[in-house]
Amino acid sequence: MEYGKFHLIYAVHCVYMKLSEKEIQEKLSELAGWEGKDRKIEKEFSFDGFLGAIKFVEKVAALAEAANHHPDIHIFYDKVKIVLSTHDVGGVSENDFSLAEQIDAIVK
Repeated sequence: MEYGKFHLIYAVHCVYMKLSEKEIQEKLSELAGWEGKDRKIEKEFSFDGFLGAIKFVEKVAALAEAANHHPDIHIFYDKVKIVLSTHDVGGVSENDFSLAEQIDAIVK
């Protein structure tokens, strides 16, 4: 919103709720290859080589920045493991599943 020479910016803080184990399992059943472990969800992706893995990581990084939700990313030459959790709630939230869906979409 513009006010004279100044622009007012309204920050919106999203609050996510920790999902129950039942909710996590239900949502995992809708995502191919994702597993729930230790209050996190994770998936390993395979590529044709190191550069393919790195290009994937760059795309994930862009999605994560846009969502302001940053996964743990483990690179193993031609494999990448993505681990998602919402630190603010101490477990898995809707935000993790939203980012997981976006990540899956970039490898299709």
